[in-house]
Amino acid sequence: MATNPAQRRLAHALTALKKFQDDGRTAIKSGEMTRLQRESLVKNGFLRLIVKGWYMPCRPGEDTGDSTPWYAAMRDFIQGYCTERFGEQWHVSAEYSLFLHTGKSITPHQVVIHSPLGQNSLLKLPDNCSILDYKVKEITPAGKIQTLERMRVLTLPVALIHVPEAFYTTYAQDAHIALHQLRDASDLSRELINGGHSTVAGRLAGALRASGRVEVADEILATMRAAGYPVNESNPFTVIPPPLAFRRAQSPYVLRMQLVWQAMRGTVLDSFPPEPGIPTDIEKAMVAVEENYKTDAYHSLSIEGYRVTPELIQKVATGDWKPDSSDSDAEMRNAMAAHGYWLAHNEVKNTIRTILSGVNPGTAFRRDHATWYRNLFSPNVDAGFLKPADLAGYRTDKVFIRGATHIPPSQDALRDMMPELCDLLETEPNAAVRAVLGHFLFVYIHPYVDGNGRLGRFLMNAMLSSGGYPWTVIRIEQRNDYMVALEAASSRGEIKPFADFIASSCYKAKAEPRG
Repeated sequence: MATNPAQRRLAHALTALKKFQDDGRTAIKSGEMTRLQRESLVKNGFLRLIVKGWYMPCRPGEDTGDSTPWYAAMRDFIQGYCTERFGEQWHVSAEYSLFLHTGKSITPHQVVIHSPLGQNSLLKLPDNCSILDYKVKEITPAGKIQTLERMRVLTLPVALIHVPEAFYTTYAQDAHIALHQLRDASDLSRELINGGHSTVAGRLAGALRASGRVEVADEILATMRAAGYPVNESNPFTVIPPPLAFRRAQSPYVLRMQLVWQAMRGTVLDSFPPEPGIPTDIEKAMVAVEENYKTDAYHSLSIEGYRVTPELIQKVATGDWKPDSSDSDAEMRNAMAAHGYWLAHNEVKNTIRTILSGVNPGTAFRRDHATWYRNLFSPNVDAGFLKPADLAGYRTDKVFIRGATHIPPSQDALRDMMPELCDLLETEPNAAVRAVLGHFLFVYIHPYVDGNGRLGRFLMNAMLSSGGYPWTVIRIEQRNDYMVALEAASSRGEIKPFADFIASSCYKAKAEPRG
């Protein structure tokens, strides 16, 4: 063990921190650790203050202005803080309830909490976020509240009844998804009748009809009128929602992907020139791909999450952790990453060859992307940095994207989303749309613990190749612009900056000499 007392304290503190993280905890109350543990972790950069009495895990050397640890901890903190203050007498607002029901990945900067114990006070939080505890006369009955993403939320029918009419214009996509989450009219009609909500019933009937849920809309009108309530139907949407190709409720994440694809593809088409077309000389095209390998490998970057590992604890405990000096482990990891990139690149070339030979690009990606991932990280398994089981498939835990407010969907949700991404790629006729939206949604989903950025760029280039566009390198000098554009798409639904960025990079790739 380490002979340095400070390092021994840190090793013990890291062991305690790891237990919280293994339990899925990303916000920690000060009383849950000893003072020495807490002080050691804060001093060495592993904990950061949220508000008095609450901390979040972070990374040593991380810029204190980096908001990633906060957005990783935000929901966990809100749940813990509100439960400490209000017990079970609280729930989030109807608006935020619908965001969680519909799989929205962005937490609003202000979360409104309803509780009889509220004081109409504002608690300021990191990154200009806040909690407003809104005092209500009585708590909503337990049967109308459920736990979702660790939050106490209103059930879907209750939330739909209580959101204001403006929700349908301000958050039209979320409203559209929420309406498609209703399995039938039963629970919603029951809540409308019990609450005497005739005006709201007319609004919901109009919204459901505009969203294509005609049978549910008719059932609500008939039930309310049979119960003696006069109902005048009105459509709260200012823009008619796009049609969805099914009638029954599906995963909200799948619905969101379909709506996002429909909404964004026109913008991508406007950013790109017409497809050059699949080259007639496949071998020449493959040579051009290989000529870009060195440049592409040099510039490709990875996005990593935040995790305390047993290996880190062991290094600290034995006195081998030297944060201020070069680490030979880092050099070895770099070598393994380079070797893995080369192996994965070779597999991507094989995929491109099959696409140029006539295989549907989406089908090729569906079949091959797991092989890309295994090759990307197989050297790390050989070197002992990863376990063989780490190559088994999609992640089984949460991940967070550095510098982003978007939180990737849960490990359960991504198992619906990845097949849907493949479906969208298979049915999309335009290569540029497949490239831009494929890359964006792959990183949005973040299906693997690591390597999602590299794999997303491989996907982008495989799809560009399917239309005859050149292999396109995202250069390290452009990293900030690239990440800002991705964040605009993920957090605000603005795809134009990202589409323009990829199109511009593609133009440069066509104009520049290879090598």
